[in-house]
Amino acid sequence: MILLRKLYDWVLSWADTPYGGLALFVLAFAESSFFPIPPDALLIALVLGARVKAFKYAASCTAASITGALLGYAIGHYVWWTPSNEFTSIANFFFANIPGFTHDAFNKIQQLYSEFDFWIIFSAGFTPLPYKVFTISAGAFNINLTMFVLASLVSRGARFFLVALLIWKFGPAIKEFIDKYFNWLAITFTILLIGGFVVIKYLL
Repeated sequence: MILLRKLYDWVLSWADTPYGGLALFVLAFAESSFFPIPPDALLIALVLGARVKAFKYAASCTAASITGALLGYAIGHYVWWTPSNEFTSIANFFFANIPGFTHDAFNKIQQLYSEFDFWIIFSAGFTPLPYKVFTISAGAFNINLTMFVLASLVSRGARFFLVALLIWKFGPAIKEFIDKYFNWLAITFTILLIGGFVVIKYLL
């Protein structure tokens, strides 16, 4: 936890430098495949400092996140399994060192993909679920790439543009609310959205 806090503070420190925009792009890219800290905190800090650039930062964050998701997919697709269908040394490194990666979680995701397809990727991209676990597992389980990219684009774009919109509209007054409640609101919204489609599926 101490290490994660130091990483979090280090991420935020980039907001006070001329390289904040570049740091946001790199962070969003890395978070989609291996880095533990989400880019939202830096996005909020940058938009607070330059609200006129709110949607530029959101677009950059989204593009970087999708690019990073493709890296995660490639890791899962090309270097996750040995020829005998065992975990490679790279996979075991992730399990041992990357927060959010566990064997149990990884194995359960395959069942989630078979049941929810598009929606499990959307949920991972929009909510606080560890997105990197899902990008890598999507490649490992050969999830349809077009569907993967579309779900990632919709969910990541919705998340980052929503954060940017709230900061652009309300400024510092909304920051505390986002910090405190955004994750819960994102989870609730996703549950209601998926629940609606599940109901439709079984009623029609």
